[in-house]
Amino acid sequence: MPLSRCPWAESLPLLRAFHDHEWGDPVSDPAILFEYLVLHSFQIGFDFPVVLSRREGFRELLAGFDPARLARFTDGEVDELLQNPRIIRNRRKLQATVRNAQAWLRLRRELGTDAALLAFFYAFVGGYPQDAARAAGPLPLRTPASEAMSKDLKRRGFAMLGPATCYSLMQTAGLVNDHLRTCPRHAECQQLAAQWQPPTQ
Repeated sequence: MPLSRCPWAESLPLLRAFHDHEWGDPVSDPAILFEYLVLHSFQIGFDFPVVLSRREGFRELLAGFDPARLARFTDGEVDELLQNPRIIRNRRKLQATVRNAQAWLRLRRELGTDAALLAFFYAFVGGYPQDAARAAGPLPLRTPASEAMSKDLKRRGFAMLGPATCYSLMQTAGLVNDHLRTCPRHAECQQLAAQWQPPTQ
């Protein structure tokens, strides 16, 4: 019997592409991790396809997801963004994005290197990408690891990153491989995880 894609990814071409080429790949670039963090903070209250369909609008209007530039956004620039239909127009989420960029830069300065920044996030799953090893059933909404991540990030000044949002981030960024074992991407992500090397600090 041929392997089949995770059921949640079958409904839309946008989701299939995201599932087949990104979701679950262990991230090794902090810039990509920050982009996922921003996107998932906007997911709150929406299905993820709504966010994905506006991804390029977010990229253009949110300074290419560059935290150093986002951290300098003013209230006036947030007001301008609220007029643009290419993104999700929510003042609290836009303000949280600026706040998260500032918190990201503080964390980067505290840790000293990009490698240490990546290691900080991987530490919540024991330092290496983890296999959720599910044969069937719905995806979990949160885990003890995502609860710990959320608590730590909030303590460091991040916003809009509750346990469920943190778990979505962990799934997308490949900190956990949450593809069903019956999905061909499960083995692909496991192979990438086996080749993954801890960041050199």
